[in-house]
Amino acid sequence: MSDVSRKALGQLEAEVLAALAGRGGEAGTAELLPHLDADLAYTTVNTVLFRLYEKKLVTRVRAGRHYRYRLAVDESELVACRMRDHLRHASDPGGVLSRFVRTLSAAEERKLREILGGLDDPR
Repeated sequence: MSDVSRKALGQLEAEVLAALAGRGGEAGTAELLPHLDADLAYTTVNTVLFRLYEKKLVTRVRAGRHYRYRLAVDESELVACRMRDHLRHASDPGGVLSRFVRTLSAAEERKLREILGGLDDPR
């Protein structure tokens, strides 16, 4: 199990990580603000980034009076670990998976079929 799966992420932390990934994996706090769903204060996002830094999920470099943050982990691994955690805590994991698959776009469904078809280990 990776370090990522042992670090519990809150919804806002996950959103900030996704926004950072969407910006090429590196950005300052002010650059992330317009890419977040909620109308968040600069200080709130800064606090979240600091927590992510403490969890070693991002690194930072001083840029003038502020910091620029960079992803220190793979975003797909983070999201996969969150999905696995949700499934592990569900009373009906099969039902959750079924509902999830029904929400996929046609392109996402094709990609999922491609991935499942390429697995070496039949489960």
